[in-house]
Amino acid sequence: MEMNLYVNLVFFLAIPFILFISNKLRKPKNLPPGPQALPITGHLHLLKRPVHRTLHELSQKYGPVMFLQFGVRKVIEASSPKAVEECFTKNDIIFANLPEMVAGKLLNYNSSTIGLSSYGDHWKNLRRITSLEVLSQSRLAEFTNIRQEEVHLLLKELYEESNDFQPIKFVLRSKFLYLTLNITMRMIAGKRYYGKDVTNEEARQFQEVIRDMVEFHGTANLEYYLPIFQWIDIKGLKKSMVTVMKKMDRLLQNLINEHQKIRSGSAPLSDASNRKKESKRALIDVLISLQDTEPEFVTNQIIKSIIMSLLGGGTETAITTLEWPMSLLLNHPEEMKKASAEIDACVGQDRLLDENDHPKLNYLNNVITETLRLYPPVPLLLPHYSKEDCTFCGYEVPKDTMLF
Repeated sequence: MEMNLYVNLVFFLAIPFILFISNKLRKPKNLPPGPQALPITGHLHLLKRPVHRTLHELSQKYGPVMFLQFGVRKVIEASSPKAVEECFTKNDIIFANLPEMVAGKLLNYNSSTIGLSSYGDHWKNLRRITSLEVLSQSRLAEFTNIRQEEVHLLLKELYEESNDFQPIKFVLRSKFLYLTLNITMRMIAGKRYYGKDVTNEEARQFQEVIRDMVEFHGTANLEYYLPIFQWIDIKGLKKSMVTVMKKMDRLLQNLINEHQKIRSGSAPLSDASNRKKESKRALIDVLISLQDTEPEFVTNQIIKSIIMSLLGGGTETAITTLEWPMSLLLNHPEEMKKASAEIDACVGQDRLLDENDHPKLNYLNNVITETLRLYPPVPLLLPHYSKEDCTFCGYEVPKDTMLF
């Protein structure tokens, strides 16, 4: 009995060493330079927040093309213009796919949204529909009034909260969240879900789902790097994701059903009249109309995945981009005065700014550009991975290597 226990213990302790040695033997001979890795975890111990600064510091020591090991995953980090150019030209198809993370599977229809789906026919179909029918210049121009109205409503709300110009404190981030989500959902479905006058049950459910989704933002994907975590649901995270996604899917399907009924004339008259004015050009109606001509390419699932992409891709980045220039201008009053003086000179004080004023405001454009340079909302692009062996900047890169 003791001998069997001893053998089992030795075998268990030997597994990490065996895995480490076998991994070493499989490595190509001409990998990019990088720091010494630990068994099992690789270089995960080196990562500190913010991750992009950690990678930058390591690249200063090991070069613009660097090899790392995140658990069982091989990683290449490219940080020079030449290396990045080669990613998007010579090796663009090889690095076109994204690794399958748990959040992508559970919160994005099994990674089938345009931002997470693998390169292929499905992705090409989503890109065609999105670029031609959803995000075309003419389509976005149709929603100019919606964007203006929502900005005006936000300014009115801030003015009313100012308490006769007495100093107050409020969180701009939450205000920007409500602004971007109202704009996005009015464009998609002709509905507002945030505001003092919005008190219906549908809005409450939407707010709850979005709040839960935001909490999952930036969730670590340890199981991708250390497969042992595939059998461990830390703090019930996966279960929570499944529950939230079911709620989101139900909300989106209800929107599709509602607009299909309005379009077919089978909706109650009161409901149809309330929605018809603003929803007649809503994006969801554009997509539903495509089902008549392309039913195999524009299913309800495709419509929901496009809406998910618009909500996910157009919210967090927009909020961050709005928040930083406001913070920087408040902390640099001289620059704030210059931006304000330019607006007074080019626009005047009789009306608010609109999108057509953008080309005339050179100083304000410089403020925005400098903000994006200093504080980009996405300092690292989503990680890609190689679908086959390739040569990158003179180095050998094996299949299934992640690229940052």
